[in-house]
Amino acid sequence: MPILTILIVLIVAGIILYLVNNYIPMDGKIKNILNVVVVIILIIWLLKIFGVITYLKNIMV
Repeated sequence: MPILTILIVLIVAGIILYLVNNYIPMDGKIKNILNVVVVIILIIWLLKIFGVITYLKNIMV
């Protein structure tokens, strides 16, 4: 996967998370949980892309 694609996905995810945090009224705890979930998913995706975690190839994230 080209590095440009990875950067675009990270930028889009950041922008969407920023917009959700600033423009959708939610409780602070829910926002924190949403932020943590998105960051964990992105970290797992990056580890999978770079081949650090090889046993996750069969899991769809």
